Amino acid sequence: MTPRPDPDPNPTPLIPRQRPAEHTDPTSSPDPDAEPPPVFIPRPAAPSRSAADPEPGARLEAEPAADRLDPEPAADPLDPDPDPPDLVHVRVLDLTAAGAARLTTPDGRPAKCPTGAVLVLVRHNGTPVGLLDPASYGADPDRLVAAAGTRFGAPAPPDHGPEPPGRRETPRVSVIVATRERPQLLAACLHTLLWQTYPDIELIVVDNAPTTNRTASVVRGGCAGLVRYVREPRAGLALAHNRGIAAATGELLAFTDDDVLADPGWVAGLVAGFARAGRPACVTGLILPAELRTPAQLMLYRHGGFAKGFEPVLYDAEAPPADPLFPFTAGRFGSGANMAFRADVLRAMGGFDPATGVGTPARGGDDLLAFFRTIVRGHRIGYEPGALIWHRHRADRAAVAHQVRGYGTGLGAYLTAAVLREPRTLGALARRVPGGIRHALARTRAPGRTEVPWPARLAGLERRALAAGPLAYLHARVRMHGVQTPWEQPEQAR
Repeated sequence: MTPRPDPDPNPTPLIPRQRPAEHTDPTSSPDPDAEPPPVFIPRPAAPSRSAADPEPGARLEAEPAADRLDPEPAADPLDPDPDPPDLVHVRVLDLTAAGAARLTTPDGRPAKCPTGAVLVLVRHNGTPVGLLDPASYGADPDRLVAAAGTRFGAPAPPDHGPEPPGRRETPRVSVIVATRERPQLLAACLHTLLWQTYPDIELIVVDNAPTTNRTASVVRGGCAGLVRYVREPRAGLALAHNRGIAAATGELLAFTDDDVLADPGWVAGLVAGFARAGRPACVTGLILPAELRTPAQLMLYRHGGFAKGFEPVLYDAEAPPADPLFPFTAGRFGSGANMAFRADVLRAMGGFDPATGVGTPARGGDDLLAFFRTIVRGHRIGYEPGALIWHRHRADRAAVAHQVRGYGTGLGAYLTAAVLREPRTLGALARRVPGGIRHALARTRAPGRTEVPWPARLAGLERRALAAGPLAYLHARVRMHGVQTPWEQPEQAR
């Protein structure tokens, strides 16, 4: 898939049509007879270089204090103030050996050096090399570029040598996005997915237990023919993912959430991870905050643990890392917002456990369980920092508390599911219980940084939720008794 700009700017569709229409199953919509109307929102600039971008070798410009370069859509229902001041700006600084410097927002729009604090992802020749922690550069682009050079050095000239064997292989990738009644977030996510640089992508949106046609209006009205729409009537993230797996045709299955922005090279980065030595069956990638507008978002960035570093890692049960809890600390492998599997491996594993995930009493743990089962079944997991996703953290403290409760419950549910799904690991888990308790207490007692403390009430909330996780999973498992994966059901029941 090679996206092209929409030549008609008025009106601008929610998602630009960028390729010929494909077959869509009309029976998969909430109401086949009611065609939802298109949804329209302002369309951000494409991530490719435009007239507003600095020319190669040009200097970055300073951003005037009163000039906001990254406003949100005025009608965003998630933000009552359409243009609040950012607590910390988030930017991407691309440097090349030729001396070009390009500063953009996470969704690819050209930007100037901001006033105030800024978190900067630095890339050398397109490869992420690290973060400049939030600091102010006084809207001085030279100071920003100098700080990047001091911290990470200068980008090396690109290697134009022969590509290694297999590098030119382009397996088909099915990207699955499960969503429920969040059309504005979904629209922004799909826009970034449609601008991927990888040539062979199938985009699938799974509408989970819909109560309205709002999701269908995004997919069928805003990007008809670009994205496949699939409906899963039962609530549950794992059920939605399994429905997407059944519909997918790709050799590789990539999963992300509706509240993310995908870097243009995200899918290409995942494919590169699968091509590395060791032939991993699962690849995860780097997750960074798309925005840091509120104290709650900054707190989650400091303590959420999404970012896993900037070096590729291969996890193998035959060569375990120096972690006494391995492989039960499955969170170290990655997150469900940025993961991909070989389709044959994931289907053979039974997909995702329907008794886990958001939308069930377990509240989460579906991704952790999938990572764990991949490792204990003798496969490898690769972490690829070049596969970059930008995540919209929760913006207020009430939402953070809800998320923390879900993480704690999901963690307890995952550990319970791990030994029930893979009973031969029970002895190993029992031997790790004392260390696991210490790890859980340390994790939920995170002191944080003095400038962004982790509230004690959140630590206590997570511990209580963790203790409730096993019973929550058993409750969910009873509810899901007899549920088959879609590819195991008789054809007439699908």
